[in-house]
Amino acid sequence: MKPPRITTSITWFVVIPSPIGPLALTSGGAGLSAVYIEAQGRSPVRTLLWQEDRSLFEDASRQLAEYFAGRRRVFDVPLEVTRGTAQQRDVWRALLSIPYGETVSYGEVARRVGRPSAARAVAAAIGKNPWSIIVPCHRVVGATGKLTGYGGGLARKRWLLEHEGLRFEGAPHRADPDTRVLESGPVASVTGPQAAAP
Repeated sequence: MKPPRITTSITWFVVIPSPIGPLALTSGGAGLSAVYIEAQGRSPVRTLLWQEDRSLFEDASRQLAEYFAGRRRVFDVPLEVTRGTAQQRDVWRALLSIPYGETVSYGEVARRVGRPSAARAVAAAIGKNPWSIIVPCHRVVGATGKLTGYGGGLARKRWLLEHEGLRFEGAPHRADPDTRVLESGPVASVTGPQAAAP
């Protein structure tokens, strides 16, 4: 009997600046596997199998820079799906249909994926979205329009939505966010993943 074979794969990554703090982009080589807001604390631990390669992320980095500069509403980058159940992937796919500058409720996303009584499960799936900003989970709000739940913190969620032209009572829009406040605190369609659809 042969011993089990241990296989390892390299995770390519780059960290880019943004108005809401550093973003870590990752790939296994077939597309963009994740966009993490570094301050959110959910980024995976980097190991010796993580290698930096800016050239793999030139297009995604450019598109994110254009989004933050107000020149892009729709992303068109191939996504590499490396995680998630079929139901989670259905939810992530539904997020792609939320237009720039608009919001929907968790309940509405649940209806769109054919699970109208499963808003909590849908919210949990949204919380596991690996592609921050590109798969726009920041556009999902509570049933009353209240800002709720965001891995990067509510200050960043508010900033992203105000950047897209929405306004919320109680906090003025900041064209240049005070990143010290943010630090305390996944329309252009993503046609991908071309390697595999979410």
